[in-house]
Amino acid sequence: MLSNSKLGFGLMRLPKDENGNIIQDKVNVMVDEFMKKGFTYFDTAYAYAGSEAAMKIALVDRYDRHLFTIADKLPAWKLKEEGDVERIFNESLHLSGVDYFDFYLLHSIEKKHYPTYEKHHCFEFISKMKEQGKIKHIGFSFHDTPEFLDQVLTEHPEVEFVQLQLNYLDWDNGVIQSKKNLEVARKHHKPVVVMEPIKGGTLANLGEEIEKIYTDYAPDRSIASWALRFIASQEGIMTILSGMSTMDQMMDNLETMSHFEALNDEEYALVGKVTKTMLSKPTIPCTGCRYCTPGCPLHIQIPDLFTAHNAQVLYGENARYKTWYQDHTVDGHALASECIACGQCEGVCPQHLNIISLLQDIAKEFE
Repeated sequence: MLSNSKLGFGLMRLPKDENGNIIQDKVNVMVDEFMKKGFTYFDTAYAYAGSEAAMKIALVDRYDRHLFTIADKLPAWKLKEEGDVERIFNESLHLSGVDYFDFYLLHSIEKKHYPTYEKHHCFEFISKMKEQGKIKHIGFSFHDTPEFLDQVLTEHPEVEFVQLQLNYLDWDNGVIQSKKNLEVARKHHKPVVVMEPIKGGTLANLGEEIEKIYTDYAPDRSIASWALRFIASQEGIMTILSGMSTMDQMMDNLETMSHFEALNDEEYALVGKVTKTMLSKPTIPCTGCRYCTPGCPLHIQIPDLFTAHNAQVLYGENARYKTWYQDHTVDGHALASECIACGQCEGVCPQHLNIISLLQDIAKEFE
């Protein structure tokens, strides 16, 4: 394995204030707790606005460099010309306050981004940076089919690891195909970094009826712990990323992974029962990555509107869901019904959601 840190701190969902600014003091405390428990893998990206700088302050400026590992990513959608590759790489080094990355990834490889990475010779670039000692290990994150993953890994055997979306709800999902993608990575002998193990928080809050399946069996275990243990029980997993926004989330995950126990057969059966129950309810499989929001000309808070819909589907009607919807369609953020169907959001969605159509449905539901 390239990393001995089974739990990774995903920096995409850092705590923020009401104005959307990262709360640095909280990040510092969370980093301290994470390090104190012996976990060392930190995952950031050029596309995670502010996260590199926040990580520099909380981690790089306060700990010896050999005590932690950093993963960063190059985004295809920011590349307009070949010179952008080196520029963005150097910007990330500067913002992070380091002179090398332990892990560096081409961000979100899928059919629409792969030609960009090839056109700008990005695989060659990261290999060159590895030769120069500015990258220790090269890889890519991936959102596409197992067949395409097999193609990319066949064409680029120099890649040392892959980052995949794996969780029990998406295990047999016809779009995400978690299980099949993991099998392809194993076929190519590539260690896997896991993203979305709790599916953007979905697998931490299941509703009382579904959660009872778990709590009747193990009342002292958190609901989120089942998702982490399911993934950590699979073969070939290097690190599991969790995008932790609060200290409570962090302490829960640290407890699970500090005293990790693989699932037994009875527990796998319980996870299967929960999955079957959840999939009987048609929710929108949005992970809250927010790739869709920066380019929206009307600043529609798409993931937040999906959250309102999913909550209503899972938990039944409640005035709080409409309030949530209203709170996220003010201060310059348009209503779902005001979508002009430009398609920008669908072009960058890793989950390949039909966002335009879904917004029309949500407008009918909440407006």
